[in-house]
Amino acid sequence: TAHFRRLCLKQPLRPRCGGHVCGTAQKQPGGVRQVRQVRARSVEALYPRPGWVELDPEVLWSQFVGVVKEAVQAAGLHMRQVAALGISTQRSTFITWHKRTGKPFHNFISWQDLRSAELVNSWNRSLLLKVIHVIFTVLHFFTGNDRYLAPSFLTFSTQQTSMKLSWVFKNIPEVTAKKNNCCFGTVDTWLLYRLTKGSVFATDYSNASSTGIFEPFTKCWNPTLCNLLSIPMSIYPSVKDTSFNFGSADSEIFGVPIPIMALVADQQSAMFGECCFQPGDVKLTMGTGGFWNVNTGGNLCASHGGLYPLIGWKIGEEVVYLTEGSMSNIGTTIKWAQDINLFTNVDETAKMARSIVDSQGVCFVPGFQVSANDPCLSASFMGLKPTTTRNHLVRAILESVAFRTKHFYFSFNLLFSSPCRADGGVSNNSFVMQMTSDLINKKIEKPSNTDMSSLGAAFLAGLASGLWTDKEQLKKLRRIETVFEPQKDEEEYKPAMDTWMQAVKCSSHW
Repeated sequence: TAHFRRLCLKQPLRPRCGGHVCGTAQKQPGGVRQVRQVRARSVEALYPRPGWVELDPEVLWSQFVGVVKEAVQAAGLHMRQVAALGISTQRSTFITWHKRTGKPFHNFISWQDLRSAELVNSWNRSLLLKVIHVIFTVLHFFTGNDRYLAPSFLTFSTQQTSMKLSWVFKNIPEVTAKKNNCCFGTVDTWLLYRLTKGSVFATDYSNASSTGIFEPFTKCWNPTLCNLLSIPMSIYPSVKDTSFNFGSADSEIFGVPIPIMALVADQQSAMFGECCFQPGDVKLTMGTGGFWNVNTGGNLCASHGGLYPLIGWKIGEEVVYLTEGSMSNIGTTIKWAQDINLFTNVDETAKMARSIVDSQGVCFVPGFQVSANDPCLSASFMGLKPTTTRNHLVRAILESVAFRTKHFYFSFNLLFSSPCRADGGVSNNSFVMQMTSDLINKKIEKPSNTDMSSLGAAFLAGLASGLWTDKEQLKKLRRIETVFEPQKDEEEYKPAMDTWMQAVKCSSHW
């Protein structure tokens, strides 16, 4: 399910600024603003074949427009009072469409989609990829340039946009036939194109770098990769600053033209919303998926150990880089457990988990959609007994979230020492957050508003439209609701985590 929300920042006697994400904020004594309310609509995912995950572009568009109008109305505002839009969207989900007619060639293909699995396996076993590894290993050895390090152990995965886009050109004849009139875009690009009635075809650096087709070292679309995958370079949008005047929404859509002042990928937007502006600042998002992000400042760290470099944002001459590690099936797993009636309300899960001493040896392995290392990983419960109850199952699910988070933490251990800033819906679960704090032996700060991608989009749009003049003003808007501090030694969890790791091995390559 894709969600769209929108945030309006309200200030007396001044224009309003909105991040496409949703709610209102009011100026408080001392000039501090706070989020007042939220509006959201969902776009249900489509599953036309096993492993395929799509979104209907027309449903997405109508929900987008509807939630913007709904948010402004709920705030008691008029569209003419909105000074700017900032749009934060899901990354790597993409669509292609005809340049002249604007008609999509297919539905949005989700980042969770597995249709490229066979193509991925073929490439990863190919002699050509082995030759590429050797060439770039030699180049890195003689030059010491980190630009050559990532290609030296390049492997493809089903999560990468490049593989799914290659699949599109191989399997949808209309796209191949119209390749000279084909446009490619992630959700942000397509929304911008629709908002401006086709006059603006662009994206920003954060969204571009998240596709895996954009080269973060050279800051351009990667011609070498596109040649390898037979993808024409002409299909890509121009890449602009994250906080930038992208043009205005056509007046027919909202009744008045509204400047679009920011496009940003959701995780980078959450990083900005958490005010992770300094090198070493770290964010942990627990939403549909899980994401560790570390601010590496002006230094672009090459991929290693399942981590990969991204452009966080570009504002004028400032380019901030991130290192990211991702985990799939975090919120997805908890939603599934609710759908099969393991619990009624997600708020009760922490209490259920704490009502028992342990999971009684029950382990849960998440693997519903995507595993970067093993697309055949099977979701499963292991260690079930006649005495197993719903509470044991729920605790096993929540423990799996914390164990996976700990597993990724090992990769980041040398990269940061500052407190972790958490966001995302699952960060509201006190059991998961406390267990995670214990396992990584770090303080975790949870904000009062856990939808940080909305706040980040609003911040970026506000900077571009002059609502704020610098990031120091944004830091004053941070509101920490809870700080989780380590209460148990991580060694106390070792037997349970070892058992869980064994369960993961048993579920792999299913």
